[in-house]
Amino acid sequence: MSRVMRQVLVDHARAQRAAKRDAGCRVELRTEDHPLQAVDVDVIALDEAMTRLASFDPSMCQIVELRYFGGLTVEDSATALGVSPATIKREWAAARAWLTRELTSGA
Repeated sequence: MSRVMRQVLVDHARAQRAAKRDAGCRVELRTEDHPLQAVDVDVIALDEAMTRLASFDPSMCQIVELRYFGGLTVEDSATALGVSPATIKREWAAARAWLTRELTSGA
């Protein structure tokens, strides 16, 4: 479900960007629920960064999909992936830091 939600948001953002040249499509998300410190996230840039993340750490990307796009808690993500909550917390923190760096370095 979280992968489908990611794809729906990315497809919508791409359609909006194509319809309105250089307008971009941004989604407002509450920071307490999502991995990034920024409230205003470029969904296409996030998708591209997650694709790069998946190239060297697919499980970390999967955790981001579950938490960010699926809205799962640490405990629910651990159950879905068959790992401990401590593993999810550790990987989640690393993924947030990596994505934040990727998304802010291009800004």
